[in-house]
Amino acid sequence: MNEEVIRTVGVDLAAEPQGTAVAVIEWTTDRARLVSLSLGNSDGAITEWVGSVSKIGIDCALGWPDEFVSFIAGHADIAAPQSVDGGKEWRRTLAYRETDRRVHAKSGRWPLSVSTDRLGLTAMRCAGLLGRIADKGGSVDRSGATGIVAEVYPGATLRAWDFDTRGYRTQPGVRRSLIARIQQDAPWLDLGDDVELMAASADALDATVAGLAARAALLGLYDAPPPEHQERAEREGWITLPTCGIVKLLRRDP
Repeated sequence: MNEEVIRTVGVDLAAEPQGTAVAVIEWTTDRARLVSLSLGNSDGAITEWVGSVSKIGIDCALGWPDEFVSFIAGHADIAAPQSVDGGKEWRRTLAYRETDRRVHAKSGRWPLSVSTDRLGLTAMRCAGLLGRIADKGGSVDRSGATGIVAEVYPGATLRAWDFDTRGYRTQPGVRRSLIARIQQDAPWLDLGDDVELMAASADALDATVAGLAARAALLGLYDAPPPEHQERAEREGWITLPTCGIVKLLRRDP
């Protein structure tokens, strides 16, 4: 009897294809294997996996803060100008989603603001990508609770697994050490010849980590939105930050 194979995909999304990395990981009972890792991916290259994978982890905000959306909609009505605070704390509510505040509370670091940083350009592409995934038959739940898509955050994922991430985005030597640590903690993970690409490209490494984080999301081993924030998470998106160590990813009871 052939052993069941489960696939997860990790996407390090950029505003344009040339900065977008995609990793595909196959999971069996006692091992996982990175079967594909590539740079320069179009939306079509990503959506071709819909139907053959269990979860796609996307490193990008899947939505905007509710307060930001309401403000922009109101600001467009020039006949009835809004009375707004304009102060620092008010601006912060527009800049960050509920999931961003949750990640900050747990990690001590703020994710990039989808409203005020360049991430917004990537999120615009991501909105189109989510539509294309849905058109291909993939169920999209921005909260990560169901469906094929999960929002992931590779840097925070690595820190949740107690890996030192200082300088990994800019220094190949740091990435190489980080990859060695991952292989030490997860000897069942076969990265094959793509170790060199991951060392050379932070995007490739982040895509691989996104694929691992997607596995945690598939297993339900992540910090889910509290019930009072579930509806907001379905609109804004929710970072599925793993609550398990990397060694627990081989669990087979999703």
